[in-house]
Amino acid sequence: MPYNVTATVALALVLAGVVALSASLLPLRQIVSQLPAGKTLRTWRLQAAMTVLFIAGYVAYVVEAWGRPVDSFSLIVPVVFFLGACFVWLNFTLALRTALDVRRIALLEQESITDELTGVYNRRYLQRRLLEEFERARRYDLPLSVLLLDIDHFKQINDRHGHPTGDVVLRHFGALCLNTVRASDIVARYGGEELIVIAPHTNAAQALLLAERLRQKVEEAVLVVESQPTRRHELRFTVSVGAASLTANDSNCHALVEGADRALYCAKAEGRNRVSAKSCLAAQTAFKTIAARPAKATA
Repeated sequence: MPYNVTATVALALVLAGVVALSASLLPLRQIVSQLPAGKTLRTWRLQAAMTVLFIAGYVAYVVEAWGRPVDSFSLIVPVVFFLGACFVWLNFTLALRTALDVRRIALLEQESITDELTGVYNRRYLQRRLLEEFERARRYDLPLSVLLLDIDHFKQINDRHGHPTGDVVLRHFGALCLNTVRASDIVARYGGEELIVIAPHTNAAQALLLAERLRQKVEEAVLVVESQPTRRHELRFTVSVGAASLTANDSNCHALVEGADRALYCAKAEGRNRVSAKSCLAAQTAFKTIAARPAKATA
């Protein structure tokens, strides 16, 4: 092969490598844009800086080799440059596709365990986590509590304002609970207008405090509802809360939920907008209630 043709092929390969490296910056930019601040983001930014340096090196090679004869043996270097650039582009492209697939799977999984209306976890996820937390508490002798929250007179809200407003109330209720509980707590929809809170590492006294905080948060919140495009009105509602903590007599996680359900029934029977708790001591079977006003929790 004549020298001039070989030199042209060599320069074409290196320039094609520059194009491939430049193209690899596009998926790399998308990856960086989706990452939170931290070590991983810094690592990918370092990858971007190194890629830019590679491009500069390729361009410097083209400038240096321009017009010089190249023999067939020396063609190996441009070929390696080109294949290396293609390898970088392929890696970044595959990394982006993998990141998008992982994100899509995560979103699908989140949708499968989230209640569409309230935004909290659904019943399927609740059953799994409740069993996990119950077994963990039993294995390591840890406290565990469950709260059941039910909107007071929810049927009247639906009858007076309509079911669309009832749906708004449920979404508002779910958001209030999510914003009030701790990061370790699990909030799920138990059924209808009832939400359940699984509170790991929480004893009976702490469960009462959490339940009262939730009750107060809901009572103090004001929901602005648009009944018509030009008409708004404020809506308030209250909740009753039943709390139960794990005891030696609870043979399974369902017994714990049943205790919270019985406590919730007591709260409803005592006048609503209050917290009722099942004692955590095995020797005690009575229920103790606390009134909404004055807000004072007792174990």
